[in-house]
Amino acid sequence: MHALVATVVHHPEDARILHRQVRALLEAGHSVTYAAPFRERGVTPWPELEAVDLPRAAGRRRLRALRAARAALAEHAPKADLLLFHDPELLLALPRRRPATVWDVHEDAAAALLTKPWVPRPLRRPLAPLVRSFERRAERRMHLVLAEEGYRGRFAADHPVVPNTTWVPERPARQPGHDRIVYLGHLSEARGARELVEAGRMLRPHGVRVDVIGAADPKVRPLLREAQQEGAVRWYGFVPNDRALRMVSGAMAGVSLLHDTPNYRHSLPTKVVEYMAHGLPVITTPTPAAEALVSGRAEGACGVVVPHGDPRAAAEAALLLRGDPQLRSRFARTGHEIAREHYHWPVQAKAFVRQLEEWARAEPGLRTRPRRTPAPV
Repeated sequence: MHALVATVVHHPEDARILHRQVRALLEAGHSVTYAAPFRERGVTPWPELEAVDLPRAAGRRRLRALRAARAALAEHAPKADLLLFHDPELLLALPRRRPATVWDVHEDAAAALLTKPWVPRPLRRPLAPLVRSFERRAERRMHLVLAEEGYRGRFAADHPVVPNTTWVPERPARQPGHDRIVYLGHLSEARGARELVEAGRMLRPHGVRVDVIGAADPKVRPLLREAQQEGAVRWYGFVPNDRALRMVSGAMAGVSLLHDTPNYRHSLPTKVVEYMAHGLPVITTPTPAAEALVSGRAEGACGVVVPHGDPRAAAEAALLLRGDPQLRSRFARTGHEIAREHYHWPVQAKAFVRQLEEWARAEPGLRTRPRRTPAPV
């Protein structure tokens, strides 16, 4: 099978797209054409891929990217057995002639509008019904995979869920340390950037460092730069997922300070599972899925739940962990065991690839290609 994978919004080295789904396709012996904004993101594509460079869609600058995506998809889709795309914007760029088409639904797009700084505030709620209408039309024209069980209620049909699990090592590379906490992921106000900075200011006098790994929305970049100059945080910007996970290893805790917004109420933050997978206790706000995972499982707790919008509580949780090595070790051990048993990506990878293969075979006019030897990734 030859798959065409496309995004203009996400980073080309996005963990879900590249390090999980594309890697799974390659390891299953399939070939992949990957259309993404490589040049604008300063990314060198993997040599195993046929890469197609696209402009990046960011903020209100999206028309150029959509035009380029429309042309690229029109060229490459007829040569593929399956088209897998990751942005709702690309619903406007799909060519007429295309193979089996799959939209990977990463988020609740209508709910996410409420926190998008580039969407004018008066338009955010009125646009939500239009987005829902696009979603309902899309599911009649193509296949869908969902990133969360909570997304099922938005659609009339039953669609497979491919959760945001991760690669879980057999054992963590290092035990949790005592002098730094980490945040891994995109940064925005709704994702708790301001609380993270304030917690860093409170922890600095105690000798606890806050490492921040991820790209940031324009609105919070000045805040992060200022905090970095003060020494309240170390902000590394975007780091590819495999390298970023090596950086979080050995930290005292991993932090997730999501706000209570509709988009996050349905979602399990991938970063929480990644922290657990690499032996880090978790400090999280009480979004339902995160709270249930961190403090509500029969295996025991693997972290501390703090109130929304309360940086002091987050800082106090970090100091609690610093002062209790046995608690850190217990949380780390429990979290890793839960992640290894229930959230190890290879289990999901097989089902994901098998589903795409079935959809590709079911389309008329399928071009059969011999499976190639899996390439090392």
